[in-house]
Amino acid sequence: MGGDEGVRVMMAGAALARRRHDGLRFTLFGDEERIKAALDHHPNLRAASDIVHADTVVDGSDKPSVAIRKKTSSMAMAIAAVKAGEAGAAVSAGNTGALMAMAKVALRTMKGVDRPALAAMLPTLGDNDVIMLDLGANTECDARNLVQFAVMGAAYARIACDLDRPRVRLLNIGTEELKGTDEIRDAAAVLRAADNLSLQFDGFTEGDKIARGDTDVIVCDGFSGNVALKTAEGTARFVTDVLRKAFTSSIRSKIGFLISKPAMYMLKHHLDPNNHNGAVFLGLNGVVVKSHGSADEKGVANAVHVAARLLEEDITRRIAADIADIQSLADVASKLELSAK
Repeated sequence: MGGDEGVRVMMAGAALARRRHDGLRFTLFGDEERIKAALDHHPNLRAASDIVHADTVVDGSDKPSVAIRKKTSSMAMAIAAVKAGEAGAAVSAGNTGALMAMAKVALRTMKGVDRPALAAMLPTLGDNDVIMLDLGANTECDARNLVQFAVMGAAYARIACDLDRPRVRLLNIGTEELKGTDEIRDAAAVLRAADNLSLQFDGFTEGDKIARGDTDVIVCDGFSGNVALKTAEGTARFVTDVLRKAFTSSIRSKIGFLISKPAMYMLKHHLDPNNHNGAVFLGLNGVVVKSHGSADEKGVANAVHVAARLLEEDITRRIAADIADIQSLADVASKLELSAK
């Protein structure tokens, strides 16, 4: 993140994360003077950090094709450190499209994975959060991509949510088997026929049921996923803004707010995106986590926590093992095609 405030938030978040994971070490890429100034307020982080100066930054307006050419940018250098084995994971709050493109070029996709996917955890009304992917990395996906996303999302859910067989659904315009595009129906047919995966395929779900809490992983193409995510974020802001306006409209409503303050705090905590910050690029030969550009220090700390947890649980190896089962899924798909003929 550029600017003094951006550096301050990132350093404060990293310091907060290190208090949670005291064994972590950090390599901080960016403007050396700004980083050093921010570290003066966090001696514990400073003792566990190395600074690598970067003269170049990837701007939020940079197209991926432009960003890739910025070899000495802080983002490129962080990803290169992961590729070289000098860092276990890269965490960035920068340009999402640029980060995705640069990570894909440098780290490459895992064997058996056609395209990496962007996955994030969203709050629900249930006891569990829900993992949703893809959230914008791939605007168009075929059935094979969706099946791979389901496998990768389930592997992530087993780590992040401590589940043996995550419940997986495909996002669709209806729950009936005949609804949706050919790609969605074909992916569903493969997942229904597969019995060797560490997941439970529960069919389709609709947009209004994403937050219900009756599933663990929701799979979709990046176009639909990004629209659904932005709609959910906008709805959350709308609800909180309406409530804030209502509770400040009169003396009586202000008294009502004081009475309902504990419930309002619970709502605010539940909808706070910082509590779920840290989207993951799944399917790469390395761990890359995207922090929201507007995240506060708690949000940044959560993104670092996500990266640390994925390293501790060796997410890359676990996904590779699950993706190996896709060959049998391909056999299933071939049989389905033959039977259809």
